[in-house]
Amino acid sequence: MKSTPFTKFHQELGAKMHEFAGYNMPIEYSGIIDEHNTVVNAVGVFDVSHMGEIWVKGPKAMAFLEKVSSNDPSLLSIGKAQYSCFPNYEGGIVDDIIIYQFEVEKYMIVVNASNMEKDWNWCVANNSVGAILENASDHTAQLAVQGPEALATLQKLTKIDLSVIPYYHFTVGEMAGVKEVIIANTGYTGAGGFELYFYPEFGEQIWKEVFETGAEFGIKPIGLGARDTLRLEMGYSLYGNEINDTTSPLEAGLGWITKFNEGRDFIARDILEKQKNEGVSRKMCAFKLTERGIPRSHYEIVNLNGDVIGEVTSGTISPITKEGIGIGYVQTAYAKIDTEIAIRIRNKDIKATVVKTPFRK
Repeated sequence: MKSTPFTKFHQELGAKMHEFAGYNMPIEYSGIIDEHNTVVNAVGVFDVSHMGEIWVKGPKAMAFLEKVSSNDPSLLSIGKAQYSCFPNYEGGIVDDIIIYQFEVEKYMIVVNASNMEKDWNWCVANNSVGAILENASDHTAQLAVQGPEALATLQKLTKIDLSVIPYYHFTVGEMAGVKEVIIANTGYTGAGGFELYFYPEFGEQIWKEVFETGAEFGIKPIGLGARDTLRLEMGYSLYGNEINDTTSPLEAGLGWITKFNEGRDFIARDILEKQKNEGVSRKMCAFKLTERGIPRSHYEIVNLNGDVIGEVTSGTISPITKEGIGIGYVQTAYAKIDTEIAIRIRNKDIKATVVKTPFRK
């Protein structure tokens, strides 16, 4: 298994470690519920150095991004980030991504750890326009400092006014005595905060400084377990659960990152535009159990007559509301808010209601 610059800290802190995307990663430290609540109420630090980073450069950079991404990269500007996805030729999703614009002809794509090699091969195979591509994944470390006290924690480590960086924007500057750190107002928790990108050799310095300054705010290291419950409470999709090569962005509720602006000719545009115009047979929905139970991935979703209408993709007991919550795909007619459905748990149909996300207000 690969290590990150922080693996030794995870082990020293007694984290429960497990393989994830080829890396030895921390799943939990003090417990998923405690870590979840720390991020919601204070500040937590996630090691996300396993994520992949691909640079796109040169005069053909925009043409490449226009071809491979579902969102409209021309809407980007220097210092701005954009959530998007790579559609495949059948209208499925190769991966969901974030694109950062650094210069007129310089962009960074952040991809999921489990898809790093697949995404790199996809980019290379579809680079017919001649953009300059660089896989910087092995030379980039990343920490996500998340929670309502994240700004106060990091502000003590930089002269940059972090409060003026809007959501899905970023800057590059000195942080914790390290120069050229990418400081992005992004994250996967819904609790606010920043993601820091830097060279791995500075990992130990940044880790120690962040935890020292965050001590007064109750800072804690957070594992991948709480990262999953936090994103689920917000209704965020996870690649491999809600989205994959067989799900379209329109089925997955990602029509807002699928732009059909005139003149755009991205991969699978014709398929996805047809879905937009004619509709899809299934849609992703969020639900809340109205009876006791824990929804799990792959459990059947049924209507009140007991007919199977879909499948759960993610589910848990909310650490905040203590209710059973989940996400799944259902036949389109059942995806409307307030529709009554049921989750088949151990051959018993537990009633649920389709709701809006986020679950955590």
